[in-house]
Amino acid sequence: MTRPKIGDMAPSFTLLDQDGNDVSLKDFKGKKNVVLYFYPKALTPGCTVQACGIRDYKKQFSTNNTVVFGVGPDSPAKLTQFVEKKDLNFTLLSDETKNMIKKYGAWGQKKFMGKTFDGVLRITFIIGKDGRIKHIMEKVKTKTHHDDVLSFIKENL
Repeated sequence: MTRPKIGDMAPSFTLLDQDGNDVSLKDFKGKKNVVLYFYPKALTPGCTVQACGIRDYKKQFSTNNTVVFGVGPDSPAKLTQFVEKKDLNFTLLSDETKNMIKKYGAWGQKKFMGKTFDGVLRITFIIGKDGRIKHIMEKVKTKTHHDDVLSFIKENL
């Protein structure tokens, strides 16, 4: 699976959010920076820590003209549960087909408890207002992800 590179135009997409609404990357071009973070499964411990960090930094992202989208393979109904249970205040996107996940190279081999399998890789893309990829975080730490992303945006965009 090839992954887009820094400087490339971000691959376009339209996905359903937790409310069943279409969200397209093109709607933000020229207006806002976009953070796409890919996560394996809603309501799991690591994904919850990561999402709650983004939730708690919502104001800082908005102040820095940035919108954040969490992208995972769960259904919109499952995403609604995640948003409601964890009081999330940002948009989650459903990619049940995994087409967009694969387009961004966020699908690949993982290891867990001695087993190897294919799944969603925890990776983040920071896209500038011009639609180009400005930064790719391949080694995401769920506890500091929100701070790491915001630091890059403040220093570079």
